Amino acid sequence: MVRFPTVSGSNLLRQKMKLPGDFKGELNLIFVAFQQWQQSEINSWIPDVMEWEKQYPGLIYYELPVIENRNNLYKCFINEGMRAGIPNPLTRERTITLYLHKPDFTRALEMTDEEHIYVLLLNKDHQELARFRGMYSRESADNLSRYLAGYFKT
Repeated sequence: MVRFPTVSGSNLLRQKMKLPGDFKGELNLIFVAFQQWQQSEINSWIPDVMEWEKQYPGLIYYELPVIENRNNLYKCFINEGMRAGIPNPLTRERTITLYLHKPDFTRALEMTDEEHIYVLLLNKDHQELARFRGMYSRESADNLSRYLAGYFKT
């Protein structure tokens, strides 16, 4: 079973985070993105995710832009650009930018490429329970919905 590695970042409220320990949900739905254009893939999932969060109070989602580690000026430019584009405080709180050595991170999570987002469902022990890749699809959403219903036994 894949386990989420220990990494550090900051959310768009400028709070330092140590993951996976700072994930707050009983189950955490993690969107891992590598390119700015992949935000549209994340956004394709959000309507269903918002409904699942209402239905299953123990579920919390996070967005993790993963960027190769650079100098502080570059980080500031990227973070302030994202912050300016995301006015919603809840989204800012749950968007945690990770500046790190991407190959180590992707290897730890057994991610084979950076061409699309990865959607990871983690339990409170930070183990991966389910994985999806790329744009929202009805099939993926149905599979995830069934898993959540079984886990939360509604």
